[in-house]
Amino acid sequence: MAPLAAATPSEQEHKLIMALIARVQGMTTMQFVRNDEPHDAAEAADHMQAKYKHFRKEIVTAEDFIERCASRSEVTGKPYMIKLADGKAREARDFLMQELHAMRQQGPSRTPTAQPLPGR
Repeated sequence: MAPLAAATPSEQEHKLIMALIARVQGMTTMQFVRNDEPHDAAEAADHMQAKYKHFRKEIVTAEDFIERCASRSEVTGKPYMIKLADGKAREARDFLMQELHAMRQQGPSRTPTAQPLPGR
């Protein structure tokens, strides 16, 4: 078993993670709720980007990214929630796993090329 410090995403997984973060940034009709505080899509993407930067050595796949950086608060353990445009709320983990699945179904040629988010 490889040491944890050696774990990092492949270039393909990194691009997929960055594309997922960019996708979140574009979800402007939703609210992202962390510890009962609502945040807009840009704030959610910034938060995910910061957590990814911090935990990158522990992440191998985009699924790992969702579990480690986009599912729950490190401080309180509370799950992150997403409030959809219709007012319904669901756990961010489930929502993002669904988004990731859709991105993987599209394949690498149809997944947008991920660029670093502005200000990184």
